[in-house]
Amino acid sequence: MVTLVNLRAYWRFFVVIRQFFPLIVAYSRDRRKYLLFGGSRQVDPETRSRRAEILLDSLLTLGPTFIKLGQLLSTRPDILPAEYIDVLSSLQDDVPPAPWDESKTVIEDELGPVDEAFDDFDREPISGASLGQVYTAKHEGDPVAVKIRRPGIEDLVEADLRVIRWSLPIVRRFIGQGRAFSLENLADEFAKTIRQEMNYSREKRILAEIRDNFADNRQIRIPNPIDERSGPRVLTMEYLPGTKINDVEELDRKGIDRTELATTLQRVYLQMIVDDGVFHADPHPGNLAVDDSGRIIFYDFGMSGTVDPFIQDKIIDFYLAVANQNIDAILDTLIEMGTLSPEADRQVMGDVMELAIADARGEDIEQYRVQQIIEQVESTIYEFPLRLPRNLALVLRVATVVEGVCVTLDPEFDFISVATDYLQDEGYYEQTAREFVERGGEQLQETTRALFEVPPKLDSALDRVENENLTVNVRLEDENDVLSRLARRIVYGLFVAVGALSTSILYAFEGASVVPAAVAAALTIPPLVALYRSFRRQRGIRAKPQFTRQSMRERRDGRE
Repeated sequence: MVTLVNLRAYWRFFVVIRQFFPLIVAYSRDRRKYLLFGGSRQVDPETRSRRAEILLDSLLTLGPTFIKLGQLLSTRPDILPAEYIDVLSSLQDDVPPAPWDESKTVIEDELGPVDEAFDDFDREPISGASLGQVYTAKHEGDPVAVKIRRPGIEDLVEADLRVIRWSLPIVRRFIGQGRAFSLENLADEFAKTIRQEMNYSREKRILAEIRDNFADNRQIRIPNPIDERSGPRVLTMEYLPGTKINDVEELDRKGIDRTELATTLQRVYLQMIVDDGVFHADPHPGNLAVDDSGRIIFYDFGMSGTVDPFIQDKIIDFYLAVANQNIDAILDTLIEMGTLSPEADRQVMGDVMELAIADARGEDIEQYRVQQIIEQVESTIYEFPLRLPRNLALVLRVATVVEGVCVTLDPEFDFISVATDYLQDEGYYEQTAREFVERGGEQLQETTRALFEVPPKLDSALDRVENENLTVNVRLEDENDVLSRLARRIVYGLFVAVGALSTSILYAFEGASVVPAAVAAALTIPPLVALYRSFRRQRGIRAKPQFTRQSMRERRDGRE
């Protein structure tokens, strides 16, 4: 089996390289205009958008594993530019269903004969995805949904995961060191995630856990899994039909309050992320429905995420800082989460945050949407020193998709208002106030102690100065290599000066022969070129404002 997977992986590697060959050539020419020589090329947003479309077509052609990879990449603005994120965000996990005979084999391997395991079974699937497909059936007289893993998908995924791992050294040649680090982490996490998603026993466990967390909530419905008719490759659960959540005309016809629906959806996800620490991570409209009573139905828990308590606390701090428009607190929270480098220019990042929030607020100072803030921050991640840990990137994607669904339900939906009300209802504002008072008391104690400790130390230091016995150690920070560049320029300048002087002397005294002078001139050219290049401005991607209201409007209009 391992040998077959290896052989398949070798073949898939050549298929993948052939599929991506046009992009490989294009990225190579970005580094060297004529492949082997020449300077680098500037790449404008329109070119990146065209390449993103080519990448999208390639991912669709390569099949299930790469479709999933594209969906995950669409949540990682720390790896791809904004133009790629926009294009890949439209990637749908929708492929033709497998033939019934193949699905039947999977069911019988897991549960035995179909007609004995179920009272009735509809052979036509109601939905098909890259890793599995869903059928309807009856079990003990009740309607159920049966999710079946796509036949033969395991070997294909394992082969493709090896191809992705083998391809990393090639991809690293075209990206910076920071994004290479993020990409390697992404590859590891992707392998873990897609294997988890193929394990329906895990999905059943997550489904049951989230269902228990909302057992007392009468505003949502989560299917009940049927243990005796489930296994690693088959998941049977309660069948809950409903109206697609973005079908606003049908919701209006049924008299359902869409504003209340959006508020409920937002509060449910806040509870999952902030309180429970485990969340449904694929909230697109295909996985959300509404029953006739106005309750929200959740489908497909294959993609899920967890949040550890530390990140939960930081997310709360971030929400509170955004609500209070406290830029310093926002930056501190991003640093503490590991999203923002501590060496980042706080002034620059502060300006980005201020402009993003101010632009998102619009004409009404009380109205600003997290969707706009997230998209605007995402558009700067490609240029600024930001990284997204995987689960935090998943949280970011969930917040973006949920807010989009909520705005579809209610164009005037205010995410911040709902989040603020939720945090107040759960007592987080009071908790933050208590922590502020406690920290203030600790700082007061430290200040009081310093009042007694500092004067004697200062007096001792002054005595050493008076006795000329004070030594000061100075460490010079040179993060931008200014001194290094200056030293190189001095060395190059000395070589050029010596070369020019030698050329002049040899030309003046050799008279009959110009060969020595020509040799000296030739030896002077390399340091002269190096000196010239050292004074040229570095070319490459420059940070530029991408968070204007006009650019946001253009991006939304483009998607529509």
